[in-house]
Amino acid sequence: MIKGFKMAKKKFIEANSISFSYPSYDGIIPPLILDGTSISIEEGEFMAVLGHNGSGKSTLAKHFNAILIPTEGKVSVNGTETSNEAKLFEIRQEVGMVFQNPDNQIVATIIEEDVAFALENLGVPPEEIRKRVDDALKKVDMYDYRLHAPNQLSGGQKQRIAIAGIIAMRPKCIVLDEPTAMLDPKGRREVMSTIKQLNEEMGITVVLITHYMDEAAMCNRVVIVDEGKVIMDSTPREVFGNVEEIKKRMLDVPQVTELCHELKKEGFDLPDCVLNEEECVEALEKLLKGGVWNG
Repeated sequence: MIKGFKMAKKKFIEANSISFSYPSYDGIIPPLILDGTSISIEEGEFMAVLGHNGSGKSTLAKHFNAILIPTEGKVSVNGTETSNEAKLFEIRQEVGMVFQNPDNQIVATIIEEDVAFALENLGVPPEEIRKRVDDALKKVDMYDYRLHAPNQLSGGQKQRIAIAGIIAMRPKCIVLDEPTAMLDPKGRREVMSTIKQLNEEMGITVVLITHYMDEAAMCNRVVIVDEGKVIMDSTPREVFGNVEEIKKRMLDVPQVTELCHELKKEGFDLPDCVLNEEECVEALEKLLKGGVWNG
């Protein structure tokens, strides 16, 4: 595992040596999806979890709010073990989850009613529901659509409504399992902008499961899961600097990272890891002018 990520002081989610396999059928011994995995997530982190299909990343994410319980080991949320059924309600109030298909999370025919749905089930007073719904819709820039029907929205707008429904619950952490997988580039940008804003302005801890490396590069921390184990855990620059190792794991790196990596292999004086288009432009400009990039 790559070291080097500086951890904050307060741990919010802790997974200690957890293993998990789905139930067996027809006497077949099921494979381990997670195999002794350990990870800590700090309050306020913006973390990406990467891995190829079948690596165990989504299974790991579902342990963070007790959708799944480990076969071995333990997971705790803010000091409470997820195996404690009496605390399940509290755990899911602290850790909300958003999935890749927003249509699976939208249940009402009017947007503001959908955002209010869970709060009504919790018995939150009507005045408080009104305030939370309005606040949540404003946070995702969808307040002007509050009286619209969800079927009138784009995919990116629907996903922001699904996120608003979680925000209204006021969780400390949101886990997003490939929330942009079904969206076009515009929808992806909208959703990522919303997620980043929630982390930076509200201090919500964000765990983002994604196949898009440019999204992962926007995070403060990147974790790579392979064969049910955490194999890399550090800053985006340090993780994506290991281009060849990442490709061995059937993953990609951001396009600009790969471009500069290939040019560097050909002898051009470029940095080890460029993460975004702005850095790439700066590095290439300095190269063409004979300067030295120092990002």
